[in-house]
Amino acid sequence: MAQPTITDVARHAGVSIKTVSRVLNREDGVRDSTRLRVESAIADLGYAPNQSARDLASRHAHLICLVYDDPSAYELPSAGYIMRMQSGALRVCRQHGYELLIHPCNYRNKDIHADLEGVIRRARPAGILLAAPLSNMRGIVGTINASGTPLVRLSPGLKRVQDRVVATNDREFSAGMVHHLAALGHHRIAFISGHPKHKAVGQRLLGYQDGLEQCGLAFSPQLVAAGDNSFCSGRTAALQLLQQPCRPTAIFAANDDMAVGVMHAAHQLGVRIPGDLSVAGCDDITLAQQVFPPLTTTRQPFAAMAEQATLMLIQGSAKDRPDQDGVVVPGSLQIRATTGPPPE
Repeated sequence: MAQPTITDVARHAGVSIKTVSRVLNREDGVRDSTRLRVESAIADLGYAPNQSARDLASRHAHLICLVYDDPSAYELPSAGYIMRMQSGALRVCRQHGYELLIHPCNYRNKDIHADLEGVIRRARPAGILLAAPLSNMRGIVGTINASGTPLVRLSPGLKRVQDRVVATNDREFSAGMVHHLAALGHHRIAFISGHPKHKAVGQRLLGYQDGLEQCGLAFSPQLVAAGDNSFCSGRTAALQLLQQPCRPTAIFAANDDMAVGVMHAAHQLGVRIPGDLSVAGCDDITLAQQVFPPLTTTRQPFAAMAEQATLMLIQGSAKDRPDQDGVVVPGSLQIRATTGPPPE
């Protein structure tokens, strides 16, 4: 028996071919009763749309591409946040009949722009999710925009006019962590900053300063050390801070990898956690719950952010609607065993 066609569905439902197409593409402007008739006709006939033909007609595949910085380029790779973004994006893709393509790339590679252009040309994605730190690099954003492919930037740190952005409240939850430490009695709270290319991570330094001011604590440049988001940089920064004549009683790192580096340095120096030193991080990667003691941190809602961003791309491509305002998905504090009162 010949496979049913869209013409057969239209005839069976008593509607036009265009109406069937609009139902298949989940477009607005179709009455609920009409949509039900079309969906019933599709089920009765066992109609399966030719996805390749639909993609060819639209010049885009039913495909969302997640582009992120390759974790393997780092000394001690941490891919937990990538897995959460993938799971969030994949969940929405499956609900709407899309596929998810993941594309790790190293922003330090001089050929990254040609690489992205090639992926877009071959895959013809309906939209791209661009994760930090790539999401705040003008050249990479410009390459994608020049292709005409819809783009949503994840955690870019700064929002430009008409950009579609999904972020979290880095500055607010960082201030909240300082409040937590101050409430325990800490007055000398140090901070380890992240890589300067991660603009969202830079917001955490501002949140640290906000929290100090709100708690009536003075800001001291001697209590801020520079890191680059890696375990080794956190360990080095902690050794610097802990060997000061009047060392801090708490260290708050801009991500969990550096916070675990702080814990390593403390153990190396014989500093007890949390008896002598409280330690806190950001992101709530898997490692934060696996180290001992478990790390107090702030949870980045990576999966929920990716869900929102994927939905923006799918709905935008289906409805051809203009860019939306940025979406903020709030983070939360995860209080565990590495924070406690300061030593007497």
